[in-house]
Amino acid sequence: MSQVKKRSNCLISNSLEVFGDKWSLLIVRDLMFKKECTYGDFSKSEEKIATNILAARLLSLEENGIISKRPHPDSKAKVLYRLTQKGVDLLPIIAEINLWAEKYYVVSDERKAMLAEIHRDKDGFIQKNRDELEPYI
Repeated sequence: MSQVKKRSNCLISNSLEVFGDKWSLLIVRDLMFKKECTYGDFSKSEEKIATNILAARLLSLEENGIISKRPHPDSKAKVLYRLTQKGVDLLPIIAEINLWAEKYYVVSDERKAMLAEIHRDKDGFIQKNRDELEPYI
């Protein structure tokens, strides 16, 4: 794992160096809710990430221990990306970003159910998703 270049000793700054760009948390989001993805799965997302940026972000997230890759069981030409424990530990951040965004943006029907679950029991939502991700780590 490569060392993250630090701009300062600020923990927020250090964390943003790992996942604070425009695309990294979207990759983490996809892995949290889909459990595992191929490169092709990411490239088909509605956000339309460019292939060169996707490759760079996947490499950076892997180097920083947020994701790992494993051989695809059905194809030697593909790999499956999954979250590591370090990546799963971003679940509370993803939940909070969704709660913040709910205040300021239109929420899709798909997200409304998830947000209702978070409002009902945020800790329970986080634990349930951690438990669901455990077999993939």
